[in-house]
Amino acid sequence: MLTLNHQLDLIRQSATVGMNDRVLELKASGRQIISLQVGDPDFATPQSVMDVALNVMKDGLTHYSPSRGFPDLRRAVATKLTRDEGLAYDPQSEILITHGGIHAYYTAMQSILNPGDDVLIPDPTWATHANMAIMLRGNVIRVPAPAENDFIPFFESWEKALTPKTKVIVLNYPSNPTGAYPTREYLEKLQDFAAANDLWIVSDEVYGSLYYAEKPTSAAAIDGARPRTLIVNSLSKTYAMTGWRVGYLAAPPQVIENALKAGQNSITCVAPFIQKAAAFALTDAAVQRVAAQMRTVYARRRELVSRIAREFESDKVLAAPPMGAFYFFLDFRPLKMTSSEICERILEEAGVALVPGSAFGAQGEGFARMTIAASDENVEIGFRKILEWAEHLKRSFENG
Repeated sequence: MLTLNHQLDLIRQSATVGMNDRVLELKASGRQIISLQVGDPDFATPQSVMDVALNVMKDGLTHYSPSRGFPDLRRAVATKLTRDEGLAYDPQSEILITHGGIHAYYTAMQSILNPGDDVLIPDPTWATHANMAIMLRGNVIRVPAPAENDFIPFFESWEKALTPKTKVIVLNYPSNPTGAYPTREYLEKLQDFAAANDLWIVSDEVYGSLYYAEKPTSAAAIDGARPRTLIVNSLSKTYAMTGWRVGYLAAPPQVIENALKAGQNSITCVAPFIQKAAAFALTDAAVQRVAAQMRTVYARRRELVSRIAREFESDKVLAAPPMGAFYFFLDFRPLKMTSSEICERILEEAGVALVPGSAFGAQGEGFARMTIAASDENVEIGFRKILEWAEHLKRSFENG
């Protein structure tokens, strides 16, 4: 009898992709839907970056490239890490170019995780963090990061979750979906905890350049952290390059050697013309200014959402404005409905698409993720529709 891989029975399909498919169906039927569900910048990739890719393609750079990544791109990544995080990495031995942030995370986990190892992951967080660990036959232990503690785990929760089989802590700061990130002092304490218990830390820093409060600290920037810390990052969010699928892993040399094997046997290499465009994006001064302008626009939309909430006297729906990334994690817990029910009703009754908070873990139940990586108009109209829907439902409850 033919059988399938039962490990995948433990994984649900992506709620974000599922909602996006639902939106496409509704739009195809003629419905007007405001899409606030997808974490894809509404900006075009900078023209100068696209020009680099086009020009090198015309020059014939369309064949295999080095599986580690071109030396100039690895140097560009090292330059970025020094410029933005104050970190010094050897581009020859400590950096691997990957097919986007997900592939960077895959190669990181594949390089250190053995079947049966326990992986500590904050809840809520992006579903792929847990799903990938499960696919690699790790055992995921979710560490609560409740709204009441600004979506950061109480430190004793890490200690309580520790087992003799614990191998890895996975971090994602600023967080998808909450935008939260901890203080440097918190990361120092967590790194001490990891050192005392011989744990790796895999830090997804894809949203690291998108912040609105004090600059977040990289997990690898703590004294003594480098030998046990793996940094996952990509160009997707910072440079509006989601479709280019280019990212990187920065880690100790022995990890990179393992990750290189995982990369060679999964993608062979990243497209050469994409690598050249990525090297340009990371180092060109004008492109850095464009990226900074994008963050300014997100900050403006963040304030727009907060202002509308104050106008509706609905500050509680916001939970807290995000410290980073480009999402609001809207708090609908007073409605006593599941996240899936909330998002389905908002979609059908208000014409606005969100992602159920439960897709990010048990601590996300009762919440919904809303992106501000959409036009000012769609963010304003969509959020007003959401609040009007919530107010109408509240009045219905009050009137019996």
